[in-house]
Amino acid sequence: MSGVVAGFTVIFVVIAVGFFLGRSGTLGDHGQFVLSRLVFFVATPALLFDTLVNSDLSVVFSPILAVAAATAFAVAGIYLLIVRLWLRRPLPELTIGALASSYVNSANLGIPIAVFVLGNASFVAPLLLFQIMIFSPIALTVLDISTMQQTSSRIETITAPLKNPIVLAGAAGLAVAVSGWTPPQALMQPFSLIGGASVPGALLAFGLSLYGVRVLEKGSSPRRDVALASVLKICVQPVLGYLMARYLFGLDGHELFAIVVVSTLPTAQNVFVFASRYQRGTVLARDAAFVTTLASIPAIALVAVLLT
Repeated sequence: MSGVVAGFTVIFVVIAVGFFLGRSGTLGDHGQFVLSRLVFFVATPALLFDTLVNSDLSVVFSPILAVAAATAFAVAGIYLLIVRLWLRRPLPELTIGALASSYVNSANLGIPIAVFVLGNASFVAPLLLFQIMIFSPIALTVLDISTMQQTSSRIETITAPLKNPIVLAGAAGLAVAVSGWTPPQALMQPFSLIGGASVPGALLAFGLSLYGVRVLEKGSSPRRDVALASVLKICVQPVLGYLMARYLFGLDGHELFAIVVVSTLPTAQNVFVFASRYQRGTVLARDAAFVTTLASIPAIALVAVLLT
């Protein structure tokens, strides 16, 4: 339990530093944008590659992968059913809301929490690869068809996740791990060095993004959609993850704890990126990400108390 407290203390402190950097304007108007892109395009792929090359594949192809896929599809399906029957939103908004309720922030917050709370970044690798290589293409295809894009644009949109630097890094890392080849230290050292910037960079960028944010403003936010997506993400998905891991796979101890923690992670910022790409459900995506991010910290702390 002391390790969990220490891990969250580190996370809170670094996020707070990012917030005050945003408040002081030290990094300028585009500091958060530049830092986020640096983390996404450079540091996180390096960390993922370094992690996969040096990881045990039994951890990557583990029950976490099955639980992540099953709970994501289940929670997204619950959201679609409720909102379709109750609020009757159009399909693009339904899709964004379903993603907001099930698409986990496995990179910006998942990796720091896996490092500091779970002690190993490889716990989020299966989830990250599932979302980018399977979940994203499915959602993007639905969004593309429902918003009547041109054929050329559809092809570019559907194949975009396959050009994602994190996908490429994950595929390369898996290829090296499967091959059994051990790269020389001199070759891996740059990846380790650059990858070390992913965790603090992501936390600082998140802290920067919190400054000046106004969410759930009256008249500007689909509050019922946000509330439903947030409850499904922070409450229902972790419960489903626990039940599946505990009673279907028979897991306990640290593995069970890791699966529930990963399931409790908040809505990913990628959902807002997708919403912005199609100009549908952008406020829903932004507000759900903010609300679930704030709610996830006490929720994960509660999970730590109950399962450790």
